Amino acid sequence: MISLHHTHNPKPNQCTSLAVQRVAASLPLVWSILRRFDQPQAYKKLVKNCTILGGGGGGVGSVREVALVSGMPGRMSRERLDRLDEENHVMIYTVIEGDQRLENYQSTTTVHEAEDGGGGAVVIESYVVDVPEGNTEEETRIFADTVLGCHLRYLAHLSEKLASGIAL
Repeated sequence: MISLHHTHNPKPNQCTSLAVQRVAASLPLVWSILRRFDQPQAYKKLVKNCTILGGGGGGVGSVREVALVSGMPGRMSRERLDRLDEENHVMIYTVIEGDQRLENYQSTTTVHEAEDGGGGAVVIESYVVDVPEGNTEEETRIFADTVLGCHLRYLAHLSEKLASGIAL
C-alpha cells in the first residue's frame, strides 16, 4: 500500500513524510470518521470548525474552509477533496489557499486491516508540501509531522472509545 498510494515525487523546495497509526477499532469504524471531508474537526483537534464552500462536502471536487484553533500559525485553510475511494479506503485532499504554513500541502490517507492478527486497523497518512522561504526541509517536516501525529493519535483515541461504547 505504501508504494501504491504513499510514494510522492517532491519538486525542488518541497518535502514529504509519512505517519502510521495503529487503531484498536475496526476499519469500517475508523473509515466512517476519517472519510467525512465535511467534518474534519471530529478528529482533528487543531481544527475549530469547517464550512463547505462547494461540492456538497462529500464528493470529489468539494471545497472546505477550516478555521484553526487559536495558537496555530494561521487562522484558516481552504482544502479540496481530490479523491475519495470508498472501496480501497483512500482519501486525498489538497490545501488550495490559506494563511497557515502548509503551502501546496497534499495529503494521502489510507486505512487498512491490521495484518498482525491483533485486529483493528492501520491508518497511513503521507504528504508533500512546499518548504516555506526561510525554513529548512527538516523544520517543515517536523512541523507537519507534529500536526499530523496529533490528528492521527486523536483519531485512534476517538475510534477506540467509540468501539468500546464509551460515551464521548
